[in-house]
Amino acid sequence: MQWSAYAYLSPAILTMCALSFLPMAFTIYISFTNWNEMHFLNYQFVGLKNYMSLFSKGNPLAIAFIPTLLWTLIFTFVSTSLNYLVGLFLAILVNEKTIKEARLYRTLLIIPWAIPALISTLSWQGLLNQNYGQINALLHIFHIPPIPWLVDPFWARLSVILVNLWLSFPYFMTVSLGALQAIPTEQYESAEIDGASYWQKLVYITIPNVWRVTIPLLIPAYSATFNNFNIIFLLTGGGPPRLNTQFAGYTDILASSAYKIALQFNRYDLSATLSVVLFIMVGIISIINMRFTNAFKGDD
Repeated sequence: MQWSAYAYLSPAILTMCALSFLPMAFTIYISFTNWNEMHFLNYQFVGLKNYMSLFSKGNPLAIAFIPTLLWTLIFTFVSTSLNYLVGLFLAILVNEKTIKEARLYRTLLIIPWAIPALISTLSWQGLLNQNYGQINALLHIFHIPPIPWLVDPFWARLSVILVNLWLSFPYFMTVSLGALQAIPTEQYESAEIDGASYWQKLVYITIPNVWRVTIPLLIPAYSATFNNFNIIFLLTGGGPPRLNTQFAGYTDILASSAYKIALQFNRYDLSATLSVVLFIMVGIISIINMRFTNAFKGDD
């Protein structure tokens, strides 16, 4: 056995243990205790009590958990799917050889990806402000009343999806462009000889080839959106608030709700419980996606 290999790997292994595995194990341990502000030094083991509180009728955490879970699933599916479809659509457009300004359009469409997400999100927060935002100022020119982008539950959720679209479509466009340019030209030439129309080539050649290359990227994309804490925290802060629970607002996802529970309400036990549930759900989503798409199986 070559022990030198373990010596070379030891920095990475020790770093993973210190920054990943140990915090995960400690979070799981906390979820079985009552560690909070009132029991910071003298916390006790409570078993499955915290997990049962997720589904206990009338419990503040249970009131927040189910609506937040539903919104997290909707946000994940709608936002990621929309980002992918828009990116694919734009990639097909700018890949057309008949468009002379294709390179210019590619450069312009990649700008949202080049700008740091923090700056873009904070800029959108100002643009979407109900009172002094430039979007409502533009609507005012057309005699359209101001829209409560960030204070109404429906418009706040729509705003989160649209801003995430702005931040994410360039990535999928770039990936789709790479897949489009990797398609052998012989396939299109053979289709033209057979008299295939533009739409037939799109449906039977372009889409299947791009889908085969890009579908594995959707698996981590869904998981990343499921945990997309940054856009929620920076754009809406999880608001507008719910009247029946303080643990989650209308745009809070499970990740941002766990953050609030820990740092605003000092309920580390409940936050750890929610984090463990979130970890399990992300793992299940990833397994289902990989099995459904056969993304990492070799060709037979």
